[in-house]
Parts: sequence; structure tokens; C-alpha cells
Amino acid sequence: MLAGLPLAVWMDVSNLSQSALKRQAQDMSSLITSIRSYYATNVVGRILAAHAAGMDSGTPVTHEYATIPGAIPIPATLSLELGDVIKQQQANITYRFVSDLPFNKRAPHDLDRFETASLAALRADPKQTLSDIKRSGFTNTFRLVTPVLMAQACVACHNTHPESPKRDWKIGDVRGIQEVIIRQPFAANVFAFKYLLLYFLCSAGLGMALILLQQRQAALIQGFNRDLESANEFLASISMKISRYLSPQIYKGIFSGQKDVVVHTERKRLTIFFSDIKDFTATTERLQPEALTEMLNEYLTEMSAIALKHGGTLDKFIGDAVLVFFGDPETNGAAEDAKACLKMAIDMQHRLGELKAKWRGDGTEEPFVVRMGINSGYCNVGNFGSNDRMDYTIIGAEANLAARLQSIAEGGKIVISYETYALVQDIVDATPLPPITMKGIQREIVPYAVNGLLLGEDHAIRVMSEHFSGLDLHLDLGQLDPKERARVRAALAEAMAALDERDAQR
Repeated sequence: MLAGLPLAVWMDVSNLSQSALKRQAQDMSSLITSIRSYYATNVVGRILAAHAAGMDSGTPVTHEYATIPGAIPIPATLSLELGDVIKQQQANITYRFVSDLPFNKRAPHDLDRFETASLAALRADPKQTLSDIKRSGFTNTFRLVTPVLMAQACVACHNTHPESPKRDWKIGDVRGIQEVIIRQPFAANVFAFKYLLLYFLCSAGLGMALILLQQRQAALIQGFNRDLESANEFLASISMKISRYLSPQIYKGIFSGQKDVVVHTERKRLTIFFSDIKDFTATTERLQPEALTEMLNEYLTEMSAIALKHGGTLDKFIGDAVLVFFGDPETNGAAEDAKACLKMAIDMQHRLGELKAKWRGDGTEEPFVVRMGINSGYCNVGNFGSNDRMDYTIIGAEANLAARLQSIAEGGKIVISYETYALVQDIVDATPLPPITMKGIQREIVPYAVNGLLLGEDHAIRVMSEHFSGLDLHLDLGQLDPKERARVRAALAEAMAALDERDAQR
């Protein structure tokens, strides 16, 4: 807006200059016309009138007055010579008194295209005033044309003068044109606004200073933004790497500000899951380290994905063991947490059966056999450690009990405590096992071996899962297509027949 203000002022000054030129030309033309009219009426007219009455014949009126003593010029000659005087006094003003019908002994007038067109237009309508303005560089040229009308004295003179090219003049005829030409550098008018120009200079200086300051600030901000982007990219990379060492729920809580990284624990009711690979030491002796590492990483990756799918908090990997708990940092209630944990374990066994088939196809004769234990109870959960090194985990006898339950489970089986069974009994088919005792717990523990899940209101649909060396079975009657049941029966019957035949051979 500030940059456009001088342009607006420049346009206003240009208009003012053009208006001033037009007014000046009109005033000049009117002044010369008045002088010529006064001279024609009160000087030439009176002398000619005296000559006509025979009262005086000593003052000749002629355009050649300079060569006749005591003579005076006719009005047209006065106008021509007045124009020369004006031009000498005012270099930027030109006065022209021209016609296309000059006296015979006088040089013809050079009329340009505008003057010729103006003369024709005025003879058609002598009441109009014609003008033209042109700009060349920073100079305006204004031209004003008015008609030269024949008065009574002019008609009498021209119709009787021997050198007149026309003898039928009438009063009001257009003899020629009177033109005032004014040239003015309109840029000079700008300096008349010296205080405004000073204001513009100050404003422009202030504006440039503000622009430079803004550009400097913008450069600084861009630099800060680049540094922040680099820092953000670095922090994002670091946080992504750190997230690999934390459970997603814990990672989200820390980086969203919901959890403080301080040594602090809470006592909560949790459902704890513990799994371990049976005879893992013997398995490591049978497999090459590279194959073992690949299989173990694939196993832990798949188990982690299933835990996250069911909303479990992945605590840690303890070698080949996996510790997951439900109920912190988010909980759906003790019963729902326990059911989610049990469903997670069933899904893990199912996925493990698929992995076994894959590993056998890759050449591993005896893949992993996993035991799982689940217990529900109160534990201390939170940040344990020091101000320099912390671990978000759980501590308590109930966590140890989950580890003990998996240790008594058969390969490929899931064992749960009575506390967990009480929470999930409406969806599970389980068989009680002999009671066990555990150090640190005074009561006897009644474990339950999970046979499968019960689905549907009538509990008629079961999900059975058996995974151990030589057998991988996952039977979900709810998802089994009725058309495929005959094939399942045939396969199971064939398997039973093979077992009977093997027993008979022994």
C-alpha cells in the first residue's frame, strides 16, 4: 500500500497538470480574443467608420502598416504579431493565428493534421472548442483551438480588399483558427509537494528498514525452523529406536506426557501371561546359531504382534520367555482383561502351529514347543530402578505364579490359575490339575489345563488347541465350514487308525 501511494500521487499530479494547462490555454485564448475584439471595435472600427463618413482619411488600416507612416495593423495582423511577442516572452507558450485562406501576397500557413481537422470541424459547428493533449516523456503538450469569426468590420474589409482570396464573407463565418499551445514538464509539479515528498522519503526509509528487519527475522526463523526440523527428525529417529525397547502403551504414555519418567509404582489387579520354550537348551544344541536366531526372532515377532492385537502390555523378553500383562496402563475390568489374555494365548498357540509347519518345510525337524501360564492377582506395576536407569515392569508373587504355572504345563498347553479360571469360566473348557504349592504363597494353588474355548450362548462350540512334538492341532468349530466337516472326520479317523496300528505293533 505504501509503495502504491506515490503512484497515486503521481497520477493526481498528472491530472492536475493537465487541468492547469487546459485552464491556462483557455485563459490565454480568451485574453487574446478579447484584445483582438477590443482592438477591432474601438480602434480599427472607429477609424474605418471615420473614413467611411469622410471625416478622416489620414490613418490607413492595412496589414502592411509597417511600411506606411501613420498606419495601423488590421486585427488579424495584430493577432499574428501578438503571438510572436508572446512566444518571445513565454518559451513554453505558442500562439498561432492561422487560416487556409490567407491574403494573396502573404505566405500560406502550414497547417498540421490536427489544425486542418479542427478548422473543418469548426466551420461545421463554430460553437465548439477543440483541444488535444499529448505526453512525451515527462512533458505534457496541450493544444486549444477556437474559431476566428468574421465580424462586421472584418466582412467589410475582406470583401473589398484587393488581395482577399474570397469576396463573399458574411458575419459569423469562420475565417481561421486561433490556437494556444502550452508545453509543461508535469514532473516539475511534483516538487511543489515538498512536504509530501519528504513524508514519502521518510515512509520509504521506514518501510525499507521494516522490510529488511522482516527479512532478517524471516531468515532467522527459517534457520530456527531448519534446526528444529533437523532436531525433530533426530528426535523422531531416536524415539522410533527407543520404541523398540518399550511396549507401545508405555511408549505412548511417556511421549504423550501422560506418564512421568520417575521411580513410581502402583498396586493393581493384573492378569499375567508367561510363556517359555520347552527344552530350549536342547533345541539350541540341535540347531545352528544362525537358524536358531532366525527362528527365535520370527517367533518373538509373531508373539509380540498377537499380544499388541489383544491389548496386552509386552513387559519383556527373558531369553526365550515372554512376559505380558493385562490391566495396565489401560484396563477393561478384571474379567475382560483375563478373557483377552486367554484369547491371546489361544491365538499364539494357533500361530505357533502355523510357524511349525513353515519351519518343518524349511528343514527343522523339531521346532519350538511352547508352554504357557496365566494368573490373575494384585502386583506392583510401574517404574523400578534408579533415577539413571529404570524399567517399567511388574513385581509380586502373582507374577512368579504365572511363571510356575507355565513350568508345569505340558508342551503346547496352557495352564491357568483358579483366580483366572473364575474370571473366564464362561468361555473356557478347562480341566483341574492336582494342587501345587509355591514358595511365598501359603495356600495351595489349583491349576487348570485349558482344553479350548467355548463360543456361543449354549457353549456347544469349542475351540481346541493341541501343540506338542509330533502334533499340531487347532480345531475351531465355529469357523469350520459344514462342507469340510466330513474331511475333518476322515482325517481324524485316519490319524486314530494310524495311532492304533502303531500301538498294535508295539
